[in-house]
Amino acid sequence: MKDFFYAIQDLFVNVLFAPFDALRVLELDSWFGANAISWIFSIIGLVAMVYWMKQLKGFNDNNEEDKSISSHSFL
Repeated sequence: MKDFFYAIQDLFVNVLFAPFDALRVLELDSWFGANAISWIFSIIGLVAMVYWMKQLKGFNDNNEEDKSISSHSFL
């Protein structure tokens, strides 16, 4: 059973965390290169937010938005 847990340790330390080790080494040379993944995710999030706001504005301009005062039937 002990070998099973050592195999799990070996999988995570030597295989699955290898990209993080590469980023750690890259950070010493280029901060921007090491954070490229974060920049990419930030740009994707910004584009998604702009798209979402554009869709909301389109629905608002077409008066498809339900703007009733009460949010529940019991109010």
